[in-house]
Amino acid sequence: MGKKKQRDGITFEVMRREAVAPRAHEAGGRGSDAQPQALAGGEVDSAETRAPAELGGMEESAPAGASAAPPARQGEAAAGVEMEGTEGPTPEAVEEEVAERELEAELDRLQLELATLNDRHVRLAAEFENYRKRIEKERLEAWTRAQADLVRRLLDVLDDLERVSATDRERTTIHSLLEGIGLMQRKLLQTLEHAGLASFEPAGEPFDPATMEAMMTAEAEEGEADETVANVFQKGYWFKGHLVRPARVSVRKGG
Repeated sequence: MGKKKQRDGITFEVMRREAVAPRAHEAGGRGSDAQPQALAGGEVDSAETRAPAELGGMEESAPAGASAAPPARQGEAAAGVEMEGTEGPTPEAVEEEVAERELEAELDRLQLELATLNDRHVRLAAEFENYRKRIEKERLEAWTRAQADLVRRLLDVLDDLERVSATDRERTTIHSLLEGIGLMQRKLLQTLEHAGLASFEPAGEPFDPATMEAMMTAEAEEGEADETVANVFQKGYWFKGHLVRPARVSVRKGG
């Protein structure tokens, strides 16, 4: 389009100058015929000379401009570049995003599990503390009831002692008093044995430091074994398998 416009302009200039030359010749009188012809010929020649030159320059500049795309095609090319720049993410980016989402989901799951375990731990700790307090309370209550039951059984012996102390000394004989004391002793022993008390007297047995306490030593006579119990000063007592008091004894020692 540009080339055509330039060529039409040059042709129009040549035609205009060719039309001017006859008018100058006809107006004449001011110069010879050769002068206008020469002028016209020179102008024509110059125009014709310039025309091929301009056309040549246009033809030379045409290849450089021919490579340039029209505005519409340039817009399409720019749009293509933009489309290439806005292509979807690469597979590596997709895998990385998927892995990151999986890690976030796993982290959320672990945090929820940790919160659940912490809550369970707090609940179990509170339940165990309540259980410990309840067991301690029940144990104390059971011990208190056992003591109360033993005291209740000893109250009968206490009543007998009060009756003995309230007897008339003038009307009470030594025999009856001793008989009463013996009855109370047997009654008290029965009450304690019923509660779990057991007595032992290790006379003549080998000395056992775990259940006996040596108060003194005695010389072993001929025929008597060494390290045996000679005499028992106080009986020992067990209470339901537990040693309440060791037996206090004297132990034979060889000379």
